[in-house]
Amino acid sequence: MKMNKNIRYILGGIALLALPWNTQAQQQDKDTTLTRTVVVEQEYNPTIKDASKVNVLPQVEIPTVHKKSVEYNETPMPASRIPSTDMQPYAGKEEQPQAQAGYARLGYGNDNNLDIRANYLFTLSPKDRLNVTFGMDGRNGDLNMGEGMEDWKSRYYRTQARVDYLHNFRTLNLNVAGNFGLSNFNLQPGMAVGKQKFTSGDVHVGIASTDKNLPVQYRAETNLMFYQRQNGLTYDEPLKNIGETLVRTKAVVWGDISEKSGIGLGFDMDNFFYDGLAYSSSDNSQSYSEIRLSPHYLYQHNGWDIRLGAHLDVLLGVRSGNWLVDHLLLSPDIEIQYTFADKYQVYLQVTGDKQANDFRRLEQTDPYANLPYFRTSTYEFFNAALGIKGSPASGLWFHAFGGVQSLLNDLYSGDYASSAWNDWFYQDDIYNSYVGAEASYSYRNIFTFSGKGIFHHWEDDARQAHLYLKPAFELDFNIEVRPIQALTAQVGYEFVSREGEGPNKAKSVNNLYANATYELFDGISVYAQAKNLLNKHYLVYYSCPTQGINFIGGVSFRF
Repeated sequence: MKMNKNIRYILGGIALLALPWNTQAQQQDKDTTLTRTVVVEQEYNPTIKDASKVNVLPQVEIPTVHKKSVEYNETPMPASRIPSTDMQPYAGKEEQPQAQAGYARLGYGNDNNLDIRANYLFTLSPKDRLNVTFGMDGRNGDLNMGEGMEDWKSRYYRTQARVDYLHNFRTLNLNVAGNFGLSNFNLQPGMAVGKQKFTSGDVHVGIASTDKNLPVQYRAETNLMFYQRQNGLTYDEPLKNIGETLVRTKAVVWGDISEKSGIGLGFDMDNFFYDGLAYSSSDNSQSYSEIRLSPHYLYQHNGWDIRLGAHLDVLLGVRSGNWLVDHLLLSPDIEIQYTFADKYQVYLQVTGDKQANDFRRLEQTDPYANLPYFRTSTYEFFNAALGIKGSPASGLWFHAFGGVQSLLNDLYSGDYASSAWNDWFYQDDIYNSYVGAEASYSYRNIFTFSGKGIFHHWEDDARQAHLYLKPAFELDFNIEVRPIQALTAQVGYEFVSREGEGPNKAKSVNNLYANATYELFDGISVYAQAKNLLNKHYLVYYSCPTQGINFIGGVSFRF
């Protein structure tokens, strides 16, 4: 009985499993001609695209480090080459506008005062420059000769022209220049010669090294110079067309011994040839030469600037057709400077110098003086001075100094009573002690003040006339203001008292002067100059007084 019950359960399960197949068969039977159900069974087998493209990373190799020894630069370098300050931030370089190449000025004033200047710089190429200059100045008017003397209708005009050419080679500069000068003037009434004319000209050729890598630097030049005085006067009779030909040669070489020191040697030679002028009243020699050697040693380090040197001067003259040594002169060339606090400098100098008394210097000293014979050079045997200078504040600068000076054959002009021409050149030894100071202050290019004062004491036992025009006290100061950009005005005062005594003491220089410039347009300005505004009477040269109140006004151009 029990077994039958189990059989029923088994048969029932089999019937249930067979039921879906029967249902499906039933649905199949319901299809019609218009509607038919199709069941498609397909095995699911998906395909992966690009399954063969598999990314494989390369094998990573671990880097290895090899130890390397450090190499140091052991080249010695002076401590002075190492910057002592921190590096500053970069700033753009400021450059001023390039100056205009041309300048011209034309002025005219009372007593026919004339002022003409012209200059032009031609830049032919980056390596070639040509500069041309022309100038003319002078006057033609009455001069007050003092009490009891009639006025002198004095005339003096000076003309100058210059051409200067510069070429820059790779390692040196070549300079070729030419100069021409003409001075035309008259002498005082009653003189043996009524007028005078000086004509001068010279040709200059010079070279200078520019390569700083050369072990030795150099600079050399030679000058062929001509000068003629239309009239002269000996103690006996007038002279005509006195000529001077001068060959002036200069050279200097120098080089470094170390980073701190160096040496150098200078050479100067003047060869004089005269036409119509004798060496002295007892010698008809008309040519001579002066030679100078100047060795020196330089040292610069830690604020010290030292120059130790000397000048050896040799004068060679012609005697009976033979060249003979006339004299030897040794003078010092020593300068010691020390800079401290980056603002102050103290210095000691014991130097000597030579000033050749050629015809050009004679004209500068006194164009009215007569030259009967050759005049030897003036030698500064020594000039020993001690001073301090510095700038304690922005715009302020000062200089205080004092010293003694010895001059051999100092040139001056004076009176020779027995001659109709009473202005002659003389030479004597003289000693000078001095002390002075100068200072200047400038505020933002709006206001500038400068001034100096010097006390002198001269000694010459041989001739008191030597002191006639020597300065005992010099004072000069001026103030310049620029209230607006276009206007610049200046006023100044010059005072010079003389050293002589009694009749051998000239009147003091007393000159109040002023000038102003106003820019009308870009490159066009008008200017005015006035001198001796106090209308004082004093001598400029031994036989020529200054003008009274005199002025010049004109216009200037920059182009």
